[in-house]
Amino acid sequence: MKKKTWAIGALMIVSAIIWGAVILGCSFSLRGTECYTEIQNILAGAAGLHLILIWGPMAILFIIKDKNSTDRKIE
Repeated sequence: MKKKTWAIGALMIVSAIIWGAVILGCSFSLRGTECYTEIQNILAGAAGLHLILIWGPMAILFIIKDKNSTDRKIE
């Protein structure tokens, strides 16, 4: 059980790192220019990666945890 809890915490930290990198990437791209298309591509790519790499596995972990807790209640 503790291993799954650790994994969820690690995924949340990775999520924060990804969005921190996105914010830095946007700030460097915006430096002195108006470049909406560059910012749009950075944000869209980061959001897609975030959904696939972080929230997908985290959702699977939550489903497994919920299934295990439901199985224990039945027994």
